[in-house]
Amino acid sequence: MNSSDAAAPPQQGRAGIHPALVVLALALLMGIQPVTTDLYLPALPALREGFGASMAAVQMTLSTLLVCFGLGQLVCGPLADQFGRRPVLLAGLALYVGAALMCALAPSIGLLIAARGLQGVGMAAAVVCARAMVRDLYEPYQGTHVMSKALTGLGFIAISSPVLGGLLAAAFGWRAALLATGVFAAAALALIALRVPETARQLNPHATRPGPLLATFVRIARHPTFLAWTLLTSATYGGLLAFLAGSSFTYMSSFGLSRSGYGLAVASSSAAYVLGTYQCRRWLLAHGIRGAVRRGGLITLAGGALYAAPALAEAHNVWSLLAAQALYAFGHGIHQPCGQAGVVGPFAREAGSASALSGFVLSSAAFAMGTWLGVSIDGSVRPFALTIATMATLTTVVALTLVQRHGEAAVRRP
Repeated sequence: MNSSDAAAPPQQGRAGIHPALVVLALALLMGIQPVTTDLYLPALPALREGFGASMAAVQMTLSTLLVCFGLGQLVCGPLADQFGRRPVLLAGLALYVGAALMCALAPSIGLLIAARGLQGVGMAAAVVCARAMVRDLYEPYQGTHVMSKALTGLGFIAISSPVLGGLLAAAFGWRAALLATGVFAAAALALIALRVPETARQLNPHATRPGPLLATFVRIARHPTFLAWTLLTSATYGGLLAFLAGSSFTYMSSFGLSRSGYGLAVASSSAAYVLGTYQCRRWLLAHGIRGAVRRGGLITLAGGALYAAPALAEAHNVWSLLAAQALYAFGHGIHQPCGQAGVVGPFAREAGSASALSGFVLSSAAFAMGTWLGVSIDGSVRPFALTIATMATLTTVVALTLVQRHGEAAVRRP
């Protein structure tokens, strides 16, 4: 193991923020993503019935969210580099809360899709600034450790989201599940407004000028460390998004699970993810960042194989799907903390822009997965399972090749 790979436990951040507050803020900001996608999943069949909408229209509520999430990051990242993390966070979270209220009151599927798009922009501000804050406060390897703790918190949020969504949808209807996303964002907004100061050490007054911005994006995109981690996070999240987009119809329609049963199935995936983030911290200390990802890649591959083999033999059942997803989610818990910190590691002064560009690529991959499943789901398990198996294979290839060659998240700027 290269000793420079070792991830030392973080001390107090540069802005004097207590590490516990940093982890809590990051968990809430990053947790907006699973809240936005997972909490309403058990309500999708009821939403479809309520509007009399097609499967494609229902999938658009997720696809539009992801498109706006991706494009929004390209705007929010440079804004955060020029004006600071705090104002972008406050504006983005306020937009998200308003959009959640619009979702809950939407009289048509079209207006719901539009409101979900606004939620995506607000979510972009939260996630981009969260990743940039880690680079503001910590050196890359310490940032990986902090991010793994925050993503453990995200995992617990992800565990509770589908269960809560199922309970709300059953008791009060699908609109209550969408309203709950706004309540969560309002809590994050209050924490940022009251407790979290500005973390950017140096602002870039030219960050949003078209010429310098394009040059910055090109320079970031050509950096091999950025490419390695961005491809890893995009591949692993693409498989997770395929699970989120197709699991409600697979589990509930193909296997007849109830809303609460489906919520528990998704929660089991989130629980495996939490265990993965715990193991990530152990492997970071013992084997370094690349060693942790190498081991996570093999677990991801095992999950993909367990998805693919029964699908090809048409022998899937609920338990085989749960086991396959548990392995995939465990590996995801290794890859995401390392990748989220790795993409901004070489870019101390342009952390917002690097976070934005990586997030845009990730969102594009997720959108592709959602679109593919929207047209490929045919009532059988095979398209769902083989899509995730394909992403598992891609994740493993990147983990064992590009990350091993270029994944050193050293602080040297390009």
